[in-house]
Amino acid sequence: MKKMIAGAMLAAMSATVTAGGAWAQDTIRMQLKWVTQAQFAGYYVAEAKGFYADENLNVVILPGGPDIAPEQVIAGGGADVITTWMPAALAARERGVPLVNIAQPFTGQGLSFVCRRDLGVNGIEDFPGKTLGVWFFGNEYPFYAWMAALGLSTDGGADGVEVLKQAFDVEALLNGQAACISVMTYNEYGQVLDAELTPDDLVFFSYAEEGIRVMEDGLYVMEDRLSDPAFVDAMVRFVRATMAGWKWAEENPEEAAQMVVDADQTGLQTLEHQIYMMGEVAKLTAGGNGALDPADFEATVEALLAAVSPENPAITRVPEGMAWTHMITDQALN
Repeated sequence: MKKMIAGAMLAAMSATVTAGGAWAQDTIRMQLKWVTQAQFAGYYVAEAKGFYADENLNVVILPGGPDIAPEQVIAGGGADVITTWMPAALAARERGVPLVNIAQPFTGQGLSFVCRRDLGVNGIEDFPGKTLGVWFFGNEYPFYAWMAALGLSTDGGADGVEVLKQAFDVEALLNGQAACISVMTYNEYGQVLDAELTPDDLVFFSYAEEGIRVMEDGLYVMEDRLSDPAFVDAMVRFVRATMAGWKWAEENPEEAAQMVVDADQTGLQTLEHQIYMMGEVAKLTAGGNGALDPADFEATVEALLAAVSPENPAITRVPEGMAWTHMITDQALN
């Protein structure tokens, strides 16, 4: 009997050990908010440099795209952790998808607005009567918060603004379809400049400088998973390795950009653009250690609640329950 028990224990142990004698890695499926690009360099660096492997993790990085909503993917069981913006995560939470922010690699905001002077916009006072390009799929919430703060209707007319559901490019500005469009400092703004429009031709607005403080790329999991000690342990190791990846990327932007290009299976990303992007993304992650500042959470909630209206279906009340936690970062960063 003792031999049978010992044999069973040995078989069970061998099931968790690889052929090389190392303990089997924990697999984590991570859904990105968008396609493979330097916006997510920290994750690709952590993979390429072996930071995940050092933490005994096999991280499967799932690129996003225009038809992929990370909140829906994780709700359907297709991912263990996602990166998304806080407004989208809070909106999903209020609608029954209990997402929890476990870490916040981005402390700065890249979301901005750029307008063409020759289309009649030299300042905010020129917005009424203009068509403004806005990204949707969760990216529209900061815009509606800003318009509400300005007291501008989004129903069109001479005293309001016309909202154009902008494609994820800059064509609406280049072809004059919209006087202003949404851009990220690390991506589309560079594309506008590459199209031979100079900063003097443009008016640039930073959401943060306009008082709309909303957190962008954070890490979110489903709340019920945090009651599983094994999952919590895996997330602690994941966040620790991820932040090591981000800090390495900040210090080595060109090498990090190359790792992103190497990971891009579409072949569409160029090293030149990814180097530009990484330089701008580093400005948004610099100074942070991955722990969410509660003041940033409160500012995001305040901005969203200021714009509760039929046009802005983000949140209608202060989030209930555990919308964020330091449970993971307290352990990962010690």
